Amino acid sequence: MVRFDDFIQAFTQLIEQPDCDEPRLFSQGKQLLSELVSQDDWLPAEFTRASAQRYQQYLLHCDPQQRFSVVSFVWGPGQVSPIHDHTVWGMIGVLRGAEICEEFERDPASGRLSASGRHRLLPGDIDLVSPRVGDIHRVSNALSDLPTVSIHIYGADIGNLERHVYAADTGAIQPFVSGYSNPGDS
Repeated sequence: MVRFDDFIQAFTQLIEQPDCDEPRLFSQGKQLLSELVSQDDWLPAEFTRASAQRYQQYLLHCDPQQRFSVVSFVWGPGQVSPIHDHTVWGMIGVLRGAEICEEFERDPASGRLSASGRHRLLPGDIDLVSPRVGDIHRVSNALSDLPTVSIHIYGADIGNLERHVYAADTGAIQPFVSGYSNPGDS
């Protein structure tokens, strides 16, 4: 995973810059992630395995200071996430396959959700999430016959961070912690 190790080193250098605010992080981090997902020859097979039960979330790296984590998401054919948020910044790069991202906004008064966008991500495409740019979405594998693999970078140890899922019809919020799919993790 030499390519991945180089990515981690470059991303760590980026995040350690004193003037690395979210816009700069997104601008420069997006370039780094784009370079990483432009080649599909570095991710070990154990982090690309789909499950018939649900999408998989494999931890690839967690910064020792928990400033960021890198995760491989593997979507089986037709799998869909619940509507959820992240509460931190995130970057998503598609390595193989295709994803559909449905974005939502939450009305502060009623709590109800309304659809605010929908787009398809193909290999090499990068998407951004954060409380500042839009943080509530639902993701699905756009393919009915093959898995999709995407690489996600988040501004925390995302598998251990309390986040929220939202009821599509009412906008009701439920806290959750996603965990990881790595062997030995629950």
